[in-house]
Amino acid sequence: MAFGSFDNKGSGSAVSEINMVPLIDVMLVLLVIFIITAPLLSHSIKINVPQASSEPVQQDPKVVDFAVDADGQLFWNEQPVTLDQIPALMSAEAALDPQPEVRLRADLDTRYEVLAQVMSIARQSGLKRIGFVTRPGSLPSSAASAPAAGTGAQGQAGSAPAASATAVSE
Repeated sequence: MAFGSFDNKGSGSAVSEINMVPLIDVMLVLLVIFIITAPLLSHSIKINVPQASSEPVQQDPKVVDFAVDADGQLFWNEQPVTLDQIPALMSAEAALDPQPEVRLRADLDTRYEVLAQVMSIARQSGLKRIGFVTRPGSLPSSAASAPAAGTGAQGQAGSAPAASATAVSE
């Protein structure tokens, strides 16, 4: 099929324009089909649903307060405990659903070794939510100028058990 014109200009080349009329016809047919089918897609079945009055269950998030003082004494919800009692207490809390958050408060002079042992026990017990309670304010002058103990040359902390932690301000 040859494309061309009936004038005798002698160009003899094919017309490079696209005939738009068939494309417009197809688009109009598709538009009519969509206009007809769109109301049918939103058709729904009428059902009488019974009415019920219920209140949502309110669950207060349980928080366990764990404190370590400067002498290394341990406190579970303000009650003194020993390091040997902690695994049983943490395992009992880890079995609850929803699992409570353990908020760890430590004195500024507490040895990191004690905190690392407590975090390791918490991880082994299955506790997933551990938060660190801090007091807002500025750093002491000695802590701001010197790197923390147990950090390497790059300032990275030594190996510690992996657990998700959040900081909570008092």
